[in-house]
Amino acid sequence: MRNAVGALAALAQESRLAIFRLLVEVGPRGLPAGMVGRRLDMPGATLSFHLTQLRQSGLVRHWRNGRSIVYAADFAAMNTLMGFLTENCCRGKTRRQPEDTEDATPAR
Repeated sequence: MRNAVGALAALAQESRLAIFRLLVEVGPRGLPAGMVGRRLDMPGATLSFHLTQLRQSGLVRHWRNGRSIVYAADFAAMNTLMGFLTENCCRGKTRRQPEDTEDATPAR
């Protein structure tokens, strides 16, 4: 992933994480910005700032639909980030391996 740090930094903020979760829940059809703001009880200027950060991180895409701008999670980018984390942070393991628990066992 070309910008894992940027994507993780974007998600490390509570409001942006809430926005991203909502967009993941609604799926690829996305939501107009105003509806995102209403659902999360977030003022327009604050929402706009956070959506910009998520767009710049590559985790959210947007398009115009009439007078509205619709935002949606970029599932390909999300999956790429998850793959990057699994490969680089977990050494490709998707669950704990028996050898991982040996060092964590407290001495008696």
